[in-house]
Amino acid sequence: MKPKTNYFLSLLTILLVQPGYSQSVAVHKFNPPSWSKNSVIYEVNVRQFTDKGTFKEFENHLPELKKLGVDILWLMPINPIGVVNRKGGLGSYYSVKDYKRVNSEFGTLEDFKHLVSKIHQNGMYVIIDWVANHTSWDNEWTKTHPEFYTMDSHGNFIPPVSDWADVIDLNYDNKELWGYMIDAMEYWVKECNIDGFRCDVAAMVPIEFWIEARTKLSETKNLFMLAEASESFNHKAFDMTYNWQLKDLMNEIAAGKKNATDIIKYYEEEKKDFNKKDYRMVFTSNHDENTWNGTEFERLGAAAESFAVLCGTISGMPLIYSGQEAAMNKRLRFFEKDTIEWKPSRMREIYSELNHLKKNNEALWNGVYGGELKFLESNNRNVIGFVREKDSSQVFALFNFSPEKQTVEFKNTTLKGKYSNLFNTDDVKDIKGTISFNLEQWQYIVYTK
Repeated sequence: MKPKTNYFLSLLTILLVQPGYSQSVAVHKFNPPSWSKNSVIYEVNVRQFTDKGTFKEFENHLPELKKLGVDILWLMPINPIGVVNRKGGLGSYYSVKDYKRVNSEFGTLEDFKHLVSKIHQNGMYVIIDWVANHTSWDNEWTKTHPEFYTMDSHGNFIPPVSDWADVIDLNYDNKELWGYMIDAMEYWVKECNIDGFRCDVAAMVPIEFWIEARTKLSETKNLFMLAEASESFNHKAFDMTYNWQLKDLMNEIAAGKKNATDIIKYYEEEKKDFNKKDYRMVFTSNHDENTWNGTEFERLGAAAESFAVLCGTISGMPLIYSGQEAAMNKRLRFFEKDTIEWKPSRMREIYSELNHLKKNNEALWNGVYGGELKFLESNNRNVIGFVREKDSSQVFALFNFSPEKQTVEFKNTTLKGKYSNLFNTDDVKDIKGTISFNLEQWQYIVYTK
């Protein structure tokens, strides 16, 4: 959940100068589940996924998602939504009325348990969206534990951000709240056998709480933990953070404000802040981007496909948002029913090829399990080429990130031998020494060995 204003960024800046919010590389206390080492994550918008927007209807799509090659299904919040000060007709998923119940619009608790079981039977995993920073105005705790909330000088509940008028802020200075929140998280692990959490606005909650929560939850199951945050300190408790920096850079390149070499500069800087064990989530869209900032086609235009391939090959775990495989080009309404239009698309084939390559080619695995990202030196600032190599597996990807044709020559000391084009099996390239390419606008090529 993100506001439509820049206040969120300002708030994070404040948080980062507080004690315990160091930007130094995080020391890992927890290890991600072994099954996540070559995973791709998929965000499920249950409300908009099917006509009825239920767990049962979504369950019918599991075989297609399995075929697509995704591994982790992240379900947007499944809890009941508050009524008081609700936005729109259906309200925001992130206005939680009860942490231990299921939104009846989606079905019953038994429906959810059945969905989790089916996901596991298909060899996939499920994490649920967790909103720990705030609740709805009519959450049960407002009556039973009003002391859990931040209040103004008159004793009134207040939103965490002015734009979030449908929710009220939880006060983590109250350590009793910590126990209640962890207990609620444990409920879903023990009762429904989920595999982890995506934690909303994680940096707005003290990192000490997340460490304590992860420690306690680990007694039951080794979970996968995703923070909706981009700062490195979050890796003290989380396995994966958002790579918003790369998303912003892609937007700027598509708008002509930056060029391909800025991606190289970014990754040089990232090494200073992040541990090799840190998973970064890379994406061209998600529910916030789609609704508030525009679809990937609005923001990236003709470059959308090329940037999707970049996310599937560069360091990090790729995210696919509901409908991207159908090339959905509309902003889904956040507070109303707005069903995704499912249609055939070339993007489904592209994502499938990339996802299965990641599964089987160790060079693309996540964190320390994958190959180091090595950029090749070139004579063209609009084109990048990089190699990732792990043991006998190797991937070489190159991209023309400009709206014009480009010729590029790479100085090569890494690549040698015959390479197959992932998207064109007739293209087999025997690489020896310096290599050159003529590329169409926004063209990409992915070679594997």
